[in-house]
Amino acid sequence: MNAREVALLTVRDVFVAPGGGTERGAQEALDYRARKANLAPRDRAFATELAYGAIKMRRALDWYLEPLIGERRTQLPPVIHEILRLAVYELVYTRADTHATVFEFVNLAKRYGHRGVANLVNAVLRSFLRDRRPEPARDMFENDDDYLGTRYSLPTWLVRQWRAVFGERAEAICAAVNDPAATCVTINALRTSPGEVIEQFGAEGITATPSPFVPESLLVNNAAGVHAQEALAGGTWWLQSESSAMPVGVLNPQPGEAILDVCSGRGNKALQIGARMGGEGTLLAIEREARKAQVLEARLEAAGVAAGIVIGDATTPLLPAEQRFDRVLIDAPCSGVGVVERHPEARWKKQPGDGERLALTQRALLEALAPSIHVGGAVVYAVCSTDPRETVEVVEWFRSRANFERGLIPAAFEPFITDAGDVLVPPGLNGRDGFFIARLEHR
Repeated sequence: MNAREVALLTVRDVFVAPGGGTERGAQEALDYRARKANLAPRDRAFATELAYGAIKMRRALDWYLEPLIGERRTQLPPVIHEILRLAVYELVYTRADTHATVFEFVNLAKRYGHRGVANLVNAVLRSFLRDRRPEPARDMFENDDDYLGTRYSLPTWLVRQWRAVFGERAEAICAAVNDPAATCVTINALRTSPGEVIEQFGAEGITATPSPFVPESLLVNNAAGVHAQEALAGGTWWLQSESSAMPVGVLNPQPGEAILDVCSGRGNKALQIGARMGGEGTLLAIEREARKAQVLEARLEAAGVAAGIVIGDATTPLLPAEQRFDRVLIDAPCSGVGVVERHPEARWKKQPGDGERLALTQRALLEALAPSIHVGGAVVYAVCSTDPRETVEVVEWFRSRANFERGLIPAAFEPFITDAGDVLVPPGLNGRDGFFIARLEHR
């Protein structure tokens, strides 16, 4: 099994045809298929490029194919349609050897179809090479949303949302989310220093540079190399995107304080908070899923961070009524539209109504935890979303019901501070995740 076939099987796992088997995420599918095929590292890299690229660029690929297959698209077996998408992706977006590309994908069509559909694939691809449609241009579309959605292969509803939020920056964002996301690690100040880790990475041929926004974050140039070493780091550092580390920067926990971390997940932010506290004060984490809480407990121990863990739904009473905290971080469940660049299939799996649905949980979390914050204390509310229904609208709803006002944001975040005084990181630009962070202080 070669790289192109692994890419095909990966795409089919992500977009399962009716009766076609188990749906998987792109990374899970690629890991499974590449391992089963025993691909060499170079072939795996090629399979990854093809599969992830064809998943991301699905709308654009269908636009290129539309004049060549027309009404036949409803009659094509799904696997043949995927073969055509992969082939066109390779021809448009990589430096392909056109003859080899056509030959290999025609052979795949024979293997997964029959000679008749293989001849069709051959004819479509040769027609594409002969009369290739120019790339999408504004005058080909009725409106900007459809143009940007087709050119950069995004759902129209998401383009419309970004244009409403980011205005003139929207096209740059649409382009950027198709580029690789930046890789970043967070340093455990209890165990090491940024300088020491930079030196260690340098010895492995990995370049690391300090983040201008989060002191304990390092941007690295070799994602594969860092992923391979994380399991051996022993809690001295961990993979965490720069934007994901920013909420703790806004929280600014201090030694000796009582801190609550809500929706802790696997614990990146809890570890970050504990390291900043320097072993002084109390840290409590709440996580709903027992499996994630087990991972969190193991990671806290490995990192040398002392913290309590409560398993349960933070929208319900979990803590003693009299318990109070100086600072609370709520990394709330959200639609995740700010991180579509990290997950190739995400743009096609998310729904326009996700933000409205999840805002109910986000509001419930803030309302439930507000009584646990000391007067003069602060809650930092964060989501990896830029959907107004999950960001400013949730904050304004909360402020209308509780005695909280926006607090000061550390000066380092000035490039991202909105007119309302929140932090809004645009998706994709400079490889960053899209994030919204609000700091609210109890009056």
